[in-house]
Amino acid sequence: MAADQPTVLVVEDEAAQREVLTYNLEAEGFRVARAENGEEALVLIDEESPDIIVLDWMLPNVSGIEVCRQIKTRPDTRSVPIIMLSARSEEVDRVRGLETGADDYVVKPYSVIELMARVRAQLRRARPAAAGLRLEYEDIVLDSETHRVTRDNKALKLGPTEFRLLTTFMEKPGRVWSREQLLDRVWGRDIYVDTRTVDVHIGRLRKALCQHGGNDPLRTVRGAGYALG
Repeated sequence: MAADQPTVLVVEDEAAQREVLTYNLEAEGFRVARAENGEEALVLIDEESPDIIVLDWMLPNVSGIEVCRQIKTRPDTRSVPIIMLSARSEEVDRVRGLETGADDYVVKPYSVIELMARVRAQLRRARPAAAGLRLEYEDIVLDSETHRVTRDNKALKLGPTEFRLLTTFMEKPGRVWSREQLLDRVWGRDIYVDTRTVDVHIGRLRKALCQHGGNDPLRTVRGAGYALG
């Protein structure tokens, strides 16, 4: 599995719909995690750290609206884009979904091709590097297409792992990433790597970022992980 393969969490209680979404998302190159109810979705959000969530409104027990509200009120998940699926086509329902925090609202029955386009559009906002865009943080510039990094207009030499680490940090400045989340995002879930390996590569990234001087922009959060800024 590619380490930088974006993860989509599909929350849908109808098995047939879940399978159709999974098939099409995987065909688009996404990794898919699946939940069939709201409680399972809220657990998987912590376990999977999805890049985007496709969420059905009508779920048993905990509704999609309530799942959306909980995700968007938590500091560590509020930036994850949510596309809400609903058979409710009235404007008042669409407004309610968006006001609860959904980033997009798609009415059932929907065109799978259109939904895939909406997923890609939301992902471009959430993970700009996945779309080959340039990321900037203070005096650091990362070009994900050419794989070049500069700081204060001076080129930096980074190994491939350090480049992926820096990309992860620069996509969400200020977010605290645990070692386990960094392992999943940078190394991939199918590879066993000791969490201490993360510390080694963070040390290398710090050294690379400061090779021409300047303050260390990475922050160690005791007991939690690492953050940029």
